Amino acid sequence: MKIIVSDEIRRLIPGYRMIKCEAAVVNGETTDELWREIERVGSSVRDVLDLCDINKRPGIAATRAAYKVCGKEPNRYRPSSEQLCRRLVKGMELYRVNAVVDVFNLLSIESGHSVGAFDADAIDGDTLTLGIGWEGEPYEGIGRGPLNISGMPVLRDRSGGVGTPTSDSERTKVSADTKRLLVIVNIYGDDMPVNDIMSECTRLLETYCNAADISYDVISACDRLK
Repeated sequence: MKIIVSDEIRRLIPGYRMIKCEAAVVNGETTDELWREIERVGSSVRDVLDLCDINKRPGIAATRAAYKVCGKEPNRYRPSSEQLCRRLVKGMELYRVNAVVDVFNLLSIESGHSVGAFDADAIDGDTLTLGIGWEGEPYEGIGRGPLNISGMPVLRDRSGGVGTPTSDSERTKVSADTKRLLVIVNIYGDDMPVNDIMSECTRLLETYCNAADISYDVISACDRLK
């Protein structure tokens, strides 16, 4: 999958980086072992963070700042990493979906970065472009219905938006039938180091999703400016 970072993102958020991961997976139900790991991490988040501290985590704070620069109000459309941490700190259980989705919810909580997981076979074409949503752009978020992505960073394929830091698209979501996986880790500011994210991603995919042929690429908004 080829990734293009648009000129508007490069201009407004020059520090943006993306980890792109591709893998073959066998998806299935979330195991008790994975859920116990999620619960352990959730407990540690509750131990160290108050609700007012969540948006100060470096990765979350930087994503919120990027929203403001692009024209979105982050208190109304919170990044997914912030949404997950808020649920945990409030004592609310996370939704148990499937192995792949829950693995990347865990990675998002650990890293502080919003993570998009996509069924690669549902993507239209072999290229994704990261840009900014426009007024009235159609987009259906997973479990959210129509989502106003105006002023929000958005990945698009030939048919339109597939992912934002707030919610991925219903059209390209991971299902029980997903065999080819594309993962995008959105890094708007420092939190968990890139190499640590990739190592943890590999561990989780191999342990819980029977993953093979895992590959990574790190894409920077400033690469094409050199």
